[in-house]
Amino acid sequence: MTRRSAATTGGSAPTAPGGTADLVLLGGAVLTMDETGSRADAVAVADGRILAVGARAEIEPLIGEGTRVIELDGRALLPGINDSHLHATWLGARWPHTFFGAPDPEAAAQVSGVLAADREARRTAILTAGRMLSEVGITSYTEPGIGPGEDDGETGCFHSEVLDVYRELAAAGELRQRVTMLALYGVLDGPSDVETVLSGIRERAAAAPEPDPAWLNMPGVKIFGDLIPLSRQAWTERPYDDGTHGDLLVNGDSIEQKAERLAEMIRSAHAAGLQIGLHATGDRTIGLALDAIADAAAQPGAPSAQQLGHVIIHGDLATAEQVRRMAELGVWLNAQPGIASITGAWLTAMMGPDAAAEAWQFGAALDAEVLVLSSDAPVLHHDWRHWIAAAEERIVAMGGDASPDAARARLHRLLRAYTAVPAAQDRAASWKGTVEVGKVADLVVLASDPFEVGAAGLPEVPVDLTVLDGRVIFER
Repeated sequence: MTRRSAATTGGSAPTAPGGTADLVLLGGAVLTMDETGSRADAVAVADGRILAVGARAEIEPLIGEGTRVIELDGRALLPGINDSHLHATWLGARWPHTFFGAPDPEAAAQVSGVLAADREARRTAILTAGRMLSEVGITSYTEPGIGPGEDDGETGCFHSEVLDVYRELAAAGELRQRVTMLALYGVLDGPSDVETVLSGIRERAAAAPEPDPAWLNMPGVKIFGDLIPLSRQAWTERPYDDGTHGDLLVNGDSIEQKAERLAEMIRSAHAAGLQIGLHATGDRTIGLALDAIADAAAQPGAPSAQQLGHVIIHGDLATAEQVRRMAELGVWLNAQPGIASITGAWLTAMMGPDAAAEAWQFGAALDAEVLVLSSDAPVLHHDWRHWIAAAEERIVAMGGDASPDAARARLHRLLRAYTAVPAAQDRAASWKGTVEVGKVADLVVLASDPFEVGAAGLPEVPVDLTVLDGRVIFER
């Protein structure tokens, strides 16, 4: 299934500017990240938009007296990276204490309690994360779950006031990334009350759009379906080592009642025209969600799932058949390859080797054109280069073609899963995510061409330059 028509704009996309360029980048491997993998030698930027893409001789006439010219000297230029599932406020407040792979695991384990207690602390955390993300070329991210469900939460990083701080930063032009946000009315990693979430869905559907959704957009809601296999709380067909099958994060007297209440939340959000980001890792939870989405989309006059851009977040135990159904419905699978590489042995111990061997269906999702890659920072580090390498490793381990030609073609698609495809998840593919005329000039320059080193070598390739809206915001 092609996803070309899946995106609608989250912000307006003005026509391409004309005339002299503000910024020109010449003499490198310009990887446009379009579907065909086309390349160029140079890019011109004006008024925050891409003015021209082509050969050096075509771009040089656009250089004027005030143009900044950057010689790439063979380096690679890509669209800015879009980390489509990243808790920036939490990341900025916790850094450098990630949950997995922390430089000091003992210190990371001691981080608890309120991390961002007030407006100033939340502002500092967002700005801290923004600086770090720009240093690895990230120009867009999704903050998946901010709102009243966490106003009494432990960390303070998901409080409703975080949205107010984002609005202030956006209005002042101080954001270092374009931000998509999902509203949270349930409890983070905890059971949701169905009436509370349904009331929140009505509130979000009635809310006015953000003033400039190209910088801050809030298209939908985050809903928690279940937890993770490692806590034996993903709802699964296969039993865990203790004979249980997990649970759903919904208040209810029985699993059947919980399942119906979760389905009601999903149907209601769809009917309200909201994008759904569903935290779901167990195959039974994912199957329930896809059924509910299909039911909602089948109602007379309802939008399709593809139009709303629903997302299964994590999807660790999604089956290959469920991945194919996501493609049929137009539902994204937003996955974190680092989780697979770090926790695979634990999953084997808890559910057995067969379950672990069939988990994390990145290859099937890539083939179905529904795979979106992200970090889930600060659960993991925010460095996307490592997670592209981890995705490649997992796909080959599951029988993917390891030949040089197949690996090269796959690297193109994996890079798109961190650029063009998350732009489609944001419903913004018409104006960001690829290096094409008229799109926003959000760019990243790598020290060398990733296709020369392959996915495994990508973590060693430095990020040299980050451009946001036509402005250089990081230079190594």
